[in-house]
Amino acid sequence: MQQQQPPHGLLSALHGASTHAPLGGHGGGDWFLDTGATSHMASNSGILSSPSSLPSPSHIIVGNGAPLSVQSHGHALLPTPSSSLKLNNVLISPHLIKNLISVRSLTRDNSVSVEFDPCGFSIKDLRSKTVLLRCDSSGDLYPLRWPTSSGPAQAQALLASQDSKLWHARLGHPGEDSLRRVLHSFGFSCSKSGKHTCHACRLGKHVRLPFTTSNNVSSSPFDLLHCDVWTSPITSNSGFQFYLVVLDDYSHYVWTFPLRHKSDVLPTLISFHAFVRTQF
Repeated sequence: MQQQQPPHGLLSALHGASTHAPLGGHGGGDWFLDTGATSHMASNSGILSSPSSLPSPSHIIVGNGAPLSVQSHGHALLPTPSSSLKLNNVLISPHLIKNLISVRSLTRDNSVSVEFDPCGFSIKDLRSKTVLLRCDSSGDLYPLRWPTSSGPAQAQALLASQDSKLWHARLGHPGEDSLRRVLHSFGFSCSKSGKHTCHACRLGKHVRLPFTTSNNVSSSPFDLLHCDVWTSPITSNSGFQFYLVVLDDYSHYVWTFPLRHKSDVLPTLISFHAFVRTQF
């Protein structure tokens, strides 16, 4: 979309919704990023800090060719968690059904870049690449919700990152369910990530150091057996509290023997050895 000042040329505007988005406390309502607009456009002058009339009649030409008169123009600020972005030369036309942000004007006037992705878009500082504002979108357009001063400051601060692994570490390594509840209380959602593989969490739950890497190589079954005895904190209904696990290094076949007493380990191993000699 472009502003038309006779005898200047034709510019297009987004004109497809059936209802007008409700205006918020600042008269902003929902804004939509438009890469084809050369000026910011809105339907209500309440967003402007110093509205003024145009020196000459001006129109906005929408997609069906109809002209929409421009009543005034001015400047506005878009708050972000770290600073405010300038919206220069915002055109006000009461018949607009969408408030549009010109991506070209936004990036040029604020030295920022806009990165689009399937989930939304990010506004980044052009020099440092710091994310100034992140907006998610689930529809066909890229809406920018006008931030309000009454909104929770915590929710704006969380926009710095949407990496669930990073917030898991920052919040003290909580479980997945706890992390989801905490972030949900801020109205904040993290990007989807794979299976949780926090190295610090695994080490924190170890009761002993991990086994060292083995260099043993087996060429046939029963060349090398790995044995371990596990003590259950609860005695089974049959009276078993200890479990002997025997693993064949070559075949990885496992035998498990329930034991009532730990002293039964040696007789069980002797019996197992005899079983192997006679059966294999």
